[in-house]
Amino acid sequence: MALIRFVSCNALAAAISLASSAHGADWPQFGYDATHSGDNTAETTITAANVSQLVPLYANPVTLSASVDSAPVYLSNVATPGGTKNLLFFLSQNGKIMAVDAATGSEVWSHQTTGKQPTTASPAIDPNRLFVYSYGTDGYAHKYRVGDGTEITAGGWPQLITLKPNVEKVASGLTIATASGVDYLVVVTDGYIGDGGDYQGHLVSINLSSGAQNVFNAMCSNLTTHLVSNGTPGVDDCNYADDPPMFRRGQQGGIWGRGGATFDAATGRVYIATGNGDFNANTGGFDWGDSVLALTPDGTGSGGGLPRDSYTPTNHQSLYQSDTDLGSISLAILPAPVGSTIAHLGMQVGKDAQLRLINLDNMSGAGAPAHVGGELQILAVPQGGGGMREQPAVWANPADGSTWLFVGNGSGLSGVQLGLNSSHQPVLTTRWSKSGSSTSAIVANGILYNAGSCSGGPCVVARDPLTGNVLWTSPHIGGLHWQSPILVNGVIYITDNNAKLWEFGLRLDLIFKDGFDGG
Repeated sequence: MALIRFVSCNALAAAISLASSAHGADWPQFGYDATHSGDNTAETTITAANVSQLVPLYANPVTLSASVDSAPVYLSNVATPGGTKNLLFFLSQNGKIMAVDAATGSEVWSHQTTGKQPTTASPAIDPNRLFVYSYGTDGYAHKYRVGDGTEITAGGWPQLITLKPNVEKVASGLTIATASGVDYLVVVTDGYIGDGGDYQGHLVSINLSSGAQNVFNAMCSNLTTHLVSNGTPGVDDCNYADDPPMFRRGQQGGIWGRGGATFDAATGRVYIATGNGDFNANTGGFDWGDSVLALTPDGTGSGGGLPRDSYTPTNHQSLYQSDTDLGSISLAILPAPVGSTIAHLGMQVGKDAQLRLINLDNMSGAGAPAHVGGELQILAVPQGGGGMREQPAVWANPADGSTWLFVGNGSGLSGVQLGLNSSHQPVLTTRWSKSGSSTSAIVANGILYNAGSCSGGPCVVARDPLTGNVLWTSPHIGGLHWQSPILVNGVIYITDNNAKLWEFGLRLDLIFKDGFDGG
C-alpha cells in the first residue's frame, strides 16, 4: 500500500480506469487468431512511447505445478468460484491443463490426463467464452468449463483424436475456425521425436454445435476414419508391410507446426502442412508427405481422397530422405498488397529454411491438387540456420498497409516485407536481420516481441518492427525450448523450461494491483 499513498487521487483514478478498460481482450488460441498471425490487434496499453518502462509484475516468477513447452491462451473476466478473474490456460507436457489466475499466478483448477508424453500443444477457447478445449495424452480432445473446470462428457465429448496415442500425439495448438456461422475445433497430429512407429499425420475437425467430426489422413487419404495399428491395409490401416523401414509408404506425414491447422476466412479453407513422408498423389496415390493441403473447415476435401487444393515442392523426395520436413511450421496467411494480381497468399517454410510464397487460389499453378511445384517465389531465411520450429508473425503496417513477416529460428530473427514487382505480382523482400535465437514472435500495437537469447541469458525483447532495433529487454528468464510469449491487456506472459511463469507490464498496472489485490 505504500506506493498508493504517494499517488494522487487523479492518478489513482486514471490507473483504475486504464486497468478496467484493458481487462476486456482475450487471446483465445495459439497465435491469437485462426491464422496464427501472432498480431494482437486489440492491444492499446503498451506503446512505443512507454514500452521501455515494462517491469516484472510478479514479485518472483510463479512456479507452475507442471512444466509447459508451449504458449498459453487467455480469457478475461471469467466467473470462478473465487470471484471474477482473468485466466491463463496452460497445457503441460505431461497432459495437465491448468487454469491460472493471471493477476497472482495461483492455480484456479486443473485436470490431469494420462498417456504417453510429452505434448507441446496449446489449448483453445470457445468463441462463446464458456469452454476451453485441450488435448489429453489419452488421445482425446477434452472440453472444460472455463470458470470451474467441470469436464463436459456429453454430446460426443471427449472427442477421439487418435487410436494410436503410443506413436501419435498432438504437438500443435488447437485451432478454432468459424465458417458460415459454424464453429469447428480443428486438431492435428504428428509422431514423437525420432519419427518412430506406424504413425500418420491427420486432421480431425469437430463441429462444436453437433459434435460430429471428420478425419483427413495425410497418408492413405482415401481412408476417412481413424487408423489403427496392425489393422487391415486399405481398410483401417495404412501400413505397407513390404516396404523398407526407413522409407515406408503410408507412414509419417506428421503435422508439426506450432499453430496446427491454419484457417483463412478469406478463402474459407483450412490449411495443413505435412512433414516428411511418401508423396505419390501425382501418380494416383493417396500419400501427401511434405505438402500443404487445403480443406474445408469441416475437415473434408473434394472427394476421392483429394484435398481441395495442394502445394508440393519439386524436391519433396529429397526433403523426405533427409528428414527436412516442409511442415515444420504452420502455413502463414499474408494479406495481399493493394493492386496485387493475386488476391490470397500464403507462406510455407520448412526445416530447409526456404520461404515459399504460394498463391492460395491456385496452389500449384496447375488449377488442381496433386501437382508439384508452382510456388511464386522461394527466398532463403535471411538470418540463415535451419530447423524452423518457430511460427512466423504476420503484421499489416497501419501506416502504409504493407504486410510484414517476422521469421525466427535458432539463428536469429528477421523482418521480410511483402510488396509488388513491376508486373504487380507479389514478392518478398528482406528488410532486416538480427542474430541470436528466437522462439515464435508476436506483434501488439505496432511493436514486435520475441523471446530468445540475450547477453547473459534468455529474455523477452521488444523491437521496432520496421528495423528490428531493440526498444526494451526484460530481465533474464529461464531457458527456452518452444515456449513463446503472449501479450494481452498490457501484460506479457511467458513460461520457461523451469516451469516458471513470468509476467511483464507497466508500473501503472503494478500500482493498480497493489491497491486492489490486498497488497
